[in-house]
Amino acid sequence: MPKPRKALISLDDTPYYHCVSRCVRRAFLCGEDPVSGKSFEHRREWVETRLLQLAEVFAIDICAYAVMSNHTHVVLHVDTESVQRWSLQEVVERWHRLFSGTLISQAFLANKPLHESQLEELKQRKRSINPIYPSC
Repeated sequence: MPKPRKALISLDDTPYYHCVSRCVRRAFLCGEDPVSGKSFEHRREWVETRLLQLAEVFAIDICAYAVMSNHTHVVLHVDTESVQRWSLQEVVERWHRLFSGTLISQAFLANKPLHESQLEELKQRKRSINPIYPSC
């Protein structure tokens, strides 16, 4: 039976992880597809750019990576010390670098007054996104 990803990670054991992602059905991520003759080499830069962008937003250091024709390898280090220093403001700002957020998070960043329950919801989301975040 599959396990949720959060059950596969134990930062107490190690902050380093080797992750592999493969294409399905003989699809090509990049390089030249020998069956169709199409080149997908332009995608390699897309993958590298996105990977580096995500590392800047989250507390993840990329130790090594390889973008192959039909799969990727990434060796990651989870930087728990940095995360513990992040304020709620920084967490929401980082999240908004990738997503538009919720109406509550948008109001929070615009310095609009929030009801205590709305602020608590943001704090709860901060904790639920990653359990290594400290309590607010």
